[in-house]
Amino acid sequence: MTDYKNTLNLLDTPFPMRGNLAKREPTMLASWQKKNLYQKIRAVSKGRPKFTLHDGPPYANGDIHIGHAVNKILKDIIIKSKTLAGFDAPYIPGWDCHGLPIEHQIEKKHGKQLSADKVRALCRAFAGEQVARQKADFIRLGVLGDWDQSYLTMNFETEASIIRALGKIYQRGYLYQGQKPVNWCIDCGSALAEAEVEYENKTSPAIDVGFEVAHKNTNAVCEQLTAIFGIHRDVILTNNSIMAVIWTTTPWTLPANQAVCVHPDFDYELIQTDQGLLILATELKQACLERYALTGTTLGHCKGIALENLYLQHPFEDRTVKIICGKHVTLEAGTGLVHTAPAHGLDDYFIGQKYNLPNESPVDSNGKFTADKPLVGNLFVWKANDIVIDALQTGNHLLCLKKIEHSYPHCWRHKTPIIFRSTPQWFIGMNLQPKTTASEQHSTLRDLAMQAVDTTRFYPAWGRARLEAMIKNRPDWCVSRQRNWGVPMALFVHKETYKPHPRTLELFEQVAQKVEQQGIEAWFSLDETELLGEEAKDYQKLSDTLDVWFDSGTTHDTVVKPNALLEHPADLYLEGSDQHRGWFQSSLLTGCAIDSRAPYKALLTHGFVVDGHGHKMSKSKGNVIAPQKIMDTYGADILRLWVASTDYSGELSISDEILKRVVESYRRIRNTLRFLLANLVDFDAEKDMLAIEDWLEIDRYMLAYTQAFQQDLTQIYDQYEFHQIVHKLHNFCSEDLGGFYLDIIKDRLYTTAASGKPRRAAQSVLYHITHSLTRLFAPILSFTAEEAWEHLALQSEDSILLHTWHQFPDQPDSQQLLERWSKIRTLRSQVLKKLEDSRAQGEIGSSLAATVEIRASGDDLVLLKSLEDDLRFVLITSESSLIPVDKSQAIDVRVKPSNHQKCERCWHYRNDVGQHAEHPTICGRCVTNLYGAGEKRQYA
Repeated sequence: MTDYKNTLNLLDTPFPMRGNLAKREPTMLASWQKKNLYQKIRAVSKGRPKFTLHDGPPYANGDIHIGHAVNKILKDIIIKSKTLAGFDAPYIPGWDCHGLPIEHQIEKKHGKQLSADKVRALCRAFAGEQVARQKADFIRLGVLGDWDQSYLTMNFETEASIIRALGKIYQRGYLYQGQKPVNWCIDCGSALAEAEVEYENKTSPAIDVGFEVAHKNTNAVCEQLTAIFGIHRDVILTNNSIMAVIWTTTPWTLPANQAVCVHPDFDYELIQTDQGLLILATELKQACLERYALTGTTLGHCKGIALENLYLQHPFEDRTVKIICGKHVTLEAGTGLVHTAPAHGLDDYFIGQKYNLPNESPVDSNGKFTADKPLVGNLFVWKANDIVIDALQTGNHLLCLKKIEHSYPHCWRHKTPIIFRSTPQWFIGMNLQPKTTASEQHSTLRDLAMQAVDTTRFYPAWGRARLEAMIKNRPDWCVSRQRNWGVPMALFVHKETYKPHPRTLELFEQVAQKVEQQGIEAWFSLDETELLGEEAKDYQKLSDTLDVWFDSGTTHDTVVKPNALLEHPADLYLEGSDQHRGWFQSSLLTGCAIDSRAPYKALLTHGFVVDGHGHKMSKSKGNVIAPQKIMDTYGADILRLWVASTDYSGELSISDEILKRVVESYRRIRNTLRFLLANLVDFDAEKDMLAIEDWLEIDRYMLAYTQAFQQDLTQIYDQYEFHQIVHKLHNFCSEDLGGFYLDIIKDRLYTTAASGKPRRAAQSVLYHITHSLTRLFAPILSFTAEEAWEHLALQSEDSILLHTWHQFPDQPDSQQLLERWSKIRTLRSQVLKKLEDSRAQGEIGSSLAATVEIRASGDDLVLLKSLEDDLRFVLITSESSLIPVDKSQAIDVRVKPSNHQKCERCWHYRNDVGQHAEHPTICGRCVTNLYGAGEKRQYA
């Protein structure tokens, strides 16, 4: 008896069902490296339009975490999608290598007593070790790039270029030296950039302090107060004190107080209380009196401007300060009068500039008051709080003391509260105008930056408002640091005037040439006489280093511009959402300072990774999921699929449960690829591809559908909406292929003649679907797509990334096919629902065991009738019939079990099973396909 199973076209493929990615991927990586895949991509891309994604350098400190993986995978997806789209899209990865965190690691390991040159040597070695570790993990993620030529900010040539970039900014007039309050970390012993500050809750003493009006009993002051409040001088003389009341959460800054500030337009009152006469803002007086447990009677009113230049006695030092006016004063909290210490606050500093107030800080770099400061000399600032409060209580100037919890700036490294401290530093001025072209002479750096933001594209769009707000409100950029491990501010300044040498631009270049040969140590070991000769007696070199954000922020000038493979400005910068205040901003400011434009055309922002409950990941919570563990357990492609399937514009949630769902999604995709590859095993496109006119109609429809699908997805790739791509690809595999086309053509693939037109037509379209689908997956599932490509292309030296998006053959009637079969699929889904209902009720087993009767009218009837006998193949039933009905009736589907015998070979239930004496167990169609000319089909 014939074994008809052996007559079916049941092919297999070496592309395995199980991905076994964790073991297979490292072998593939080795193969890519052996055949120099990245360089081959560069060669084949030569001459194409350029696309430059400039890599924001991760910091060379510690192993990569899941956030790093998200960042690098997103970049890799974009680079690969642009390569497939026909661009020359090189990727030059980089690392940020200078700065305090690395120096801090060396101090922890070796102590603080090392010489500066030893610290720099150890820092350079440590950074190199960290780069090597991170690089290995990035490569393991499947990220393709020029890893052998990656840029490090500590490369000698890059260090030299950073000095040259500083020279360009100096030449344009944006760099200046000033004494103003900066974010100061006591633990770091250095100024901090805005991006190095984070806000955490802190408990502080909130105090209301009375500043007595000085010399209130003199005629001049009595007349002044009488004029201000319209009160009789006897009221003044009969009260022991008149106090202007301030509110502050930093008592330790009161020793540096130089004024009390009011808003010129606010209303203020003189209020009689048991504590004397108090000056308070009208809108806040009731809340203040309740806080002081006092009642009061208003004796007079005035506008804030009337109080200007009224002198007050400092509450515990033997000196006077005066009332000044500033529009930064608010009525949100406090008293409406603001304690002003220009050495310890930016608003205070700016208003102090207007009134020529002293700006020297009494606090040293270690957070201690100088020895000569009365009351608090040699005290640590936080210890001084209690001493100041005691002095206020003793002098009857403390009206209220409460502990409050509020948001306060902290050092992002040490997680400790910072202080604002006035120190001599170097700044890039936001409100300075460039010295160069006339067209720019009325534009400040802030103006240029705002204009640059306006011409930048943002993904997602909300990034624009965020960056605009930060640029609009940011202070001047303090770029100097007091550390050892950093690019030097290569300035020679006069020993008396502290002004830069007249030949500073020339000297910048001479220093840069030395640094190119020896690294930054060339500056620190430099004797001034080498470059200055006799002038060295009058000048000294700065010991300050540059803010590490300047290093990375100038890579558009130090890395992108000199590299012939890259284009400036870059097409895209891509980083986490915190980089609006970090790298995005430092790059923007240096770009505008050097070139009067942003160094990028577009910015893409991704969110942070949280656990499955939306909680921030931390070791203490035990909810950290390391990318290395995911790769070792599931493989990098699972991690890549998770990244791509998550909407990166918000927080990215990850957990073991989420990863398990990603694995299931991957299995569906892999099984689809396996089915496609298996059914192309015996298909040679050069010999077996049929002309489109010889295809069945459903094949031509599926070609048109896949082509439209590819066009849709490539447009979404251009918009960087990767989660939509994954969703659509998954649906395409499960619904359009698995639930529709592949389900229908299985019969044709398996049962028709191996080389007959029906099967070759199906294989012809499968060839195009597989080529398109594999390429569409390649940017995301890089390992899986490359593995599939090996079986598809059958050339070991080939790679999917040496090609572009699939090119489909022309088909003039594509739109008509899409419209026609869209309606057919809608009607089909109604039939399938009825079949499923019958199966659930136990009336039939498979759909092939059913006979379907469809009662239809009008266009529906015409459409279904046009499929002729192929309708049963579309419905995957053994028999189908159409019955015309009145137009008023809705389509009606009736399902009943077939009365015919089941064909042993194709499993259809047909009335001709058993009618062929030589083949009594198979149907006539199978007999024809096996021993005759083969069946003919037109539609499905």
